[in-house]
Amino acid sequence: MAEQEKLRIDKYLWAIRLFKTRTNATEACRAGRVKQNGQNVKPSAIVKPGDIYQVSKGIEKKVIEVLELLHQRTEYKIAVTKYKDITPLEDTIAYKSVFHAPVMKRDRGAGRPTKRDRREIDEHTDNFFEKEGDPGD
Repeated sequence: MAEQEKLRIDKYLWAIRLFKTRTNATEACRAGRVKQNGQNVKPSAIVKPGDIYQVSKGIEKKVIEVLELLHQRTEYKIAVTKYKDITPLEDTIAYKSVFHAPVMKRDRGAGRPTKRDRREIDEHTDNFFEKEGDPGD
């Protein structure tokens, strides 16, 4: 039973569905994208309930707290109950704002935008990216 209580961090991150494969989780640990208390974690590090990890995956950064150990990969509904996402709110807002940026669609076959079209596109996107209280040009 004591052997069942030991669980590697790479296997845990795969089981809770933060990484699609265990190999990806192992590579993330080796590349320094998984940290505990600011220190890089080896893939063979043992996970215990109560541990807090910072996981970077592309532009997404998550801070998770281990609630329970999960030895096998299961469905998402069960996996999310085994950890608590304690990512600071400002990090999650910055991450999601990338996906809410305006996308300018052009008709297929319309060719490259003219100088006038380019100015109009820039005018629309500049208004979106200005911060509140930031004086314009």
